Parts: sequence; structure tokens; C-alpha cells
Amino acid sequence: MDLRIRSFVRSFANNERNMETQPYIISEQHTETARFAKALGHPVRIAILELLNDQACCFHGDMAQILPVAKSTLSQHLKALKDAGLIQGSITPPNIKYCINRDNWERAKTLINDALSSSI
Repeated sequence: MDLRIRSFVRSFANNERNMETQPYIISEQHTETARFAKALGHPVRIAILELLNDQACCFHGDMAQILPVAKSTLSQHLKALKDAGLIQGSITPPNIKYCINRDNWERAKTLINDALSSSI
């Protein structure tokens, strides 16, 4: 077995033993970070955020013409981003206007950065 793999296995086993004596707590911060990360877990959603970041707001119909997905698929992705709190929308029939929720976007960046920084 490769020395690096053996070292990883030993380290993992030691951590597992330590976890038995001192349980690891999944915090609200972990849950919030996971919610944001899940919403960011699709390339179309990243494209939507880039599109919205370049403008103050954008209408659903305009995004449907720009992005290479069906309107129904776009709606599902917008819903996932909205449910995670990364975007917000306002409905003025027949239009739906979306924009980035700047406060939550900053929170997401901080949480994800902290999670990645602490695990390296």
C-alpha cells in the first residue's frame, strides 16, 4: 500500500476513535453552508447567478432567451436558487423579475470560504 494512503487510513482511524469519545457536532452553520452549496451545484445555476450579477435584475423571459435550457427547466433552477435564498423574485403579472439577494450571497461566500479554508 502506498505510504500516503496508509497515512490517510491511519489518520482516518485515529479521527474515528476520537469521534467515539467526543462526538462531532453538526451546527446550524454547517446546515446553512450545505444549503448554499447544494443550490450552487449545477452549472446552469452558476450561469444564472453570473447573469444576474452583471445586471441589477432580469426577467424570467429574458433569461429563457439567453440560457440554453427550456423555460420549465429554468424555472426549476430559479426555484432552487430562490429556496436557498440566493436570489429573490418579484411577480408583476405576466412577468417575474429576479435579482441576487446580496446579503445572502455574501453570507454564502463567507460560509463556503470558511468551510474550505478550515478543511485544508
